[in-house]
Amino acid sequence: MKFSLSLLCENPTRKTGLTTLYAALIEKSLLLYPELSWILYVGEAMEIEFPPEVASRVQIVRDYAGNDRVYPRLFADHFLVAPHAAKNGSLCHVTTGFIPMRKAGLPIAMHMLTLHHLSEDNQVDPLRKFYRSMAARKGLENADLIITNTEFVVSQILQICPSAKDRMIQSYEGLDHADFNDQPEEGEVERLAESYGITPGYLFWSSNFYPYKQAELLMDAYADLPDELQETMPLIMVGGGGWGNGLDEALERAKSNSIPEHRVKHLGWVPDEDIPALFRHAHLFSLPSREETFGRCVLESMACGTPCVVNDIPVMHEVTQGAAKIVDYRD
Repeated sequence: MKFSLSLLCENPTRKTGLTTLYAALIEKSLLLYPELSWILYVGEAMEIEFPPEVASRVQIVRDYAGNDRVYPRLFADHFLVAPHAAKNGSLCHVTTGFIPMRKAGLPIAMHMLTLHHLSEDNQVDPLRKFYRSMAARKGLENADLIITNTEFVVSQILQICPSAKDRMIQSYEGLDHADFNDQPEEGEVERLAESYGITPGYLFWSSNFYPYKQAELLMDAYADLPDELQETMPLIMVGGGGWGNGLDEALERAKSNSIPEHRVKHLGWVPDEDIPALFRHAHLFSLPSREETFGRCVLESMACGTPCVVNDIPVMHEVTQGAAKIVDYRD
């Protein structure tokens, strides 16, 4: 039994939440089902590997453009990948947010994990918004199976496409607790000090700077803290710029709030192995997002034993189940 999955839509040079999610999906499914194998489509530059016990059952195909070349990638995902998968024995093709225009007779299981194009506040550029709207509508109407991660997103999907109800599975995302736990590794405090110049007790942000993440509101809240507290509790931020100018706007808001530069440290992208340690030694983790479909960084923080202060949106109530401080970041 062989399935296929396309990761062409993900950043080929930086690991994303979906890259991690799908790699885990493939690995765990292979451990559960000895008769299963996968064809995995990734961009030419993407580094991805699997444990030796399952690696031989994953055929990694790098023949098509990744998301660093958007238009060739779109053409490949919509016209070339499914026929290639069908020719090579796939019984079902898994995608994110779309169904191929050329399906080659394959059933399509579509993950729907983002509906950010629905809100003008998210500053999605017009061309991207047009494509996402069209792909989401067509996918929800025609996918053989729709997979999403929270009851909140289920309700959103059913508002757009009521007919999706009988073709939908809701499944929460998970974590590898071998990595995300509250037990510090030997020497990790010293490693954080050496690598990033930080010591335990900071405020933490871990996310790309998309407009809907509302980093500027975190800057406003941080600016209201007393000087002596800011000085002992810097704001440490990891993550890339995302679309738009979210990172620049956040740093500009810090400047306009007269926050000294040394109190807000943007570390950019950091190695995967440092993320749990950064969570573990934070005083608290903050997520002021205007919308989320899940918010796995909150789950990571809770697993590492770090308190969370999150925005008052429906999905945060669902995911944290009373284990976080929920506030209105506009207040």
